[in-house]
Amino acid sequence: MTYSRILTAFFLLVSGLAVGQNDETILGRWKTIDDNTGEARSIVEILEHQGAVVGRVVKIFPRPNVEPDPVCDKCSPEDPRYKKKIIGMEIIRNLKKSGSEYGGGDILDPENGKVYRSKIWVEGKVLKVRGYWGPFYRTQTWQRVD
Repeated sequence: MTYSRILTAFFLLVSGLAVGQNDETILGRWKTIDDNTGEARSIVEILEHQGAVVGRVVKIFPRPNVEPDPVCDKCSPEDPRYKKKIIGMEIIRNLKKSGSEYGGGDILDPENGKVYRSKIWVEGKVLKVRGYWGPFYRTQTWQRVD
């Protein structure tokens, strides 16, 4: 094998690894799935902001008898998100990288207004989103949106 072929093979291998790593990032758009029905509920965009990871609702899928652009009327009145539109709302706040996970922040469930300690991580091609209430937790699986 000539030097140029070895060099070409090396660059192809490295670029292939870089693409694989991109698939494993938590950043990007994710489709949330309803735990009970299995239906898509919203699209959340996860991005870095001021040294932390945050997530904002960018789309809500229509459902019968549900306001298409609702406000968080179940949020605590002390929360600055109270009575604000859910589309555009930051529901994931202040997550920091710790190993292969991000934690130390919180997540808001706008449907019930509760804020939970949270951590998230990529597992294969999905995002695992875990909210903690005391020693108990619930984990959702979100799907990447291309």
